[in-house]
Amino acid sequence: MKKKPFRWKPKRVLSLPDLDHAKTAVLNALGSPDSQRSYRSAIDDFIAWYCSEPRLAFNKAVGLRYRLQFEARHLSASTINLRLPAICRLAYEAAGSGLLRPELAANIRRFKGPKKLGVRIGNWLTAQQGKALVRIPAEGSVRGQRDFAMLVLLLGCSLRCSELVHLTTEHLQQREEHWAIIDVVGKRGHVRTVPIPAWVKQAIDIWSTIANIETARLFRCVNKNGAVWGRGTTKKVVWCMVRECASKAKLERLAPHDLRRTCARLCHASGGELEQIQFLLGHVNVQTSEHYLGCKQQLQDAVNDKIGLETL
Repeated sequence: MKKKPFRWKPKRVLSLPDLDHAKTAVLNALGSPDSQRSYRSAIDDFIAWYCSEPRLAFNKAVGLRYRLQFEARHLSASTINLRLPAICRLAYEAAGSGLLRPELAANIRRFKGPKKLGVRIGNWLTAQQGKALVRIPAEGSVRGQRDFAMLVLLLGCSLRCSELVHLTTEHLQQREEHWAIIDVVGKRGHVRTVPIPAWVKQAIDIWSTIANIETARLFRCVNKNGAVWGRGTTKKVVWCMVRECASKAKLERLAPHDLRRTCARLCHASGGELEQIQFLLGHVNVQTSEHYLGCKQQLQDAVNDKIGLETL
């Protein structure tokens, strides 16, 4: 009697090796290092939770239980909705590798996260606060000139932190008789051109002349003696520099991305067109640019400041 040939059937319950295989497939499909780091953290957290629970079928019910444990930790809807797509991607790659039944993966991909109620307010600086911030770096020191150039690029060109540290001298070119940062690669590989104001270009020239930088990365490390070294710098250096300058300027809880938002709002306040601001920020969706402007709610001239009850 002949034995029937063995046929591999997709599983309903995934083991740890299966999850690791699907995780590797997910990370290899992502091109951005930031996306890889975010997805790796989310998937590792899910695998630790899934393996600690009774081994249920990898289906929509598992996604619901995972979401409920997030809500029990009182995490925001934004945080939960950032984690769940990684789990959907994990199920999709597991099904594509033949490890998971396709119908189970399809159910997980249809799983929806909690609705986001309301909009959290961002952090913006006024023009006066921005001027106070950029005056903090010491003018006579090499590190001060570098930090000043970094700050004015974040404030004047609305660059992301990752875009700043990867900026090279080759990016700086003239277009239509105006200096610009050419072919900036932003999130998800989107490419844009960023115009450079004259006052920002002056700060870049001073720094590059002092540091004797002619090619490759524009910003380098500076030691305590003022010597420039290395082939570049990191986002952590930019974060620490912004936090230190903000503390001296008495600006609390300021992040590099807040300077990007500030640039967008100041452009809008000075009469800049929304379409041009969208080009500057590199947003595909104009609604994202509107969120950066914070134009849906005005706090500086709030509607309830003068309602006739001020004399109570």
